Amino acid sequence: METRAIASLEVSLVGLGCNNFGGRIDEAATRAVVDAAIDAEITLFDTADIYGGAGRSEELLGKALGSRRDDVVIASKFGMGDGKKLPSGASAASVAAAVEGSLRRLGTDRIDLYQLHAPDLNVPIDETLEAMDRLVHDGKVREIGCSNFDGRLLDEAALSAEKNGTARFVSVQNELSLVRRRGEADLLAACERHDLAILPYFPLASGLLTGKYQRGEQPPSGTRLAGLSEEQREKALSDKRFDVVEALDEFARAGGHTLLELAMSWLAGLPHMASVIAGATKPEQVRANAAAVGWVMTADERAEIDRLAS
Repeated sequence: METRAIASLEVSLVGLGCNNFGGRIDEAATRAVVDAAIDAEITLFDTADIYGGAGRSEELLGKALGSRRDDVVIASKFGMGDGKKLPSGASAASVAAAVEGSLRRLGTDRIDLYQLHAPDLNVPIDETLEAMDRLVHDGKVREIGCSNFDGRLLDEAALSAEKNGTARFVSVQNELSLVRRRGEADLLAACERHDLAILPYFPLASGLLTGKYQRGEQPPSGTRLAGLSEEQREKALSDKRFDVVEALDEFARAGGHTLLELAMSWLAGLPHMASVIAGATKPEQVRANAAAVGWVMTADERAEIDRLAS
């Protein structure tokens, strides 16, 4: 497995998204997925305090890793809260409380990459970064990142860190896939300005770019899109979107590749891409994702893919 850098961290080009742990899969299935990931040389495991409900994903990930914790890079997120047990927002008090809960649930003494899950416009970014900087100095966190930030907010965070001499965000985790590219140009430009690593979530558009769904058919039971409202499903599985997916699939097959390989390898070839984080509920999905980034696309191939996806 190819590795890339997120500041001082070295991570596998394919990462494992752990949002299914404790929700769509139980402890035994989580262990099987984690074992498959490690066997496939995946080293980045991305979770969040809200995944699985009240920290359940973190708990199951920590148990599944066990004595192998030092062999992997754990990324977690905070800030969205649940209105009950989990702190919300990005105030200094929330940062301090959130990290202690995550460390306890993960069963570790440090989090390798700690990410603000979403902007908190009610708290000055100076306060948030100063609080996260303390975590770095205390050895509870190695690097810090953010999620769901646009270019303007990334500019503000970079300016704050430079002005105050605090730890800076080294990564940004936003939704990005071939069929969901809103904000792509803004994101790439900001990452170029501030040397940020990209961690795309939903890289397979909730399975749409794996061939899991068929035009005119209801999503299979147990899939992510099956859990959406009817209005959301109609939008996600619109004829226009299937036109794009089917065109991409045809292009991939013509070159001897799969739609999955096209989706994962296209992302892997973007500038500043650190690790393509894909979720999984079964070991075979993990193995397929890990093997899907070997297509090194030519400029002409990328141009044609962009045309088909536009």
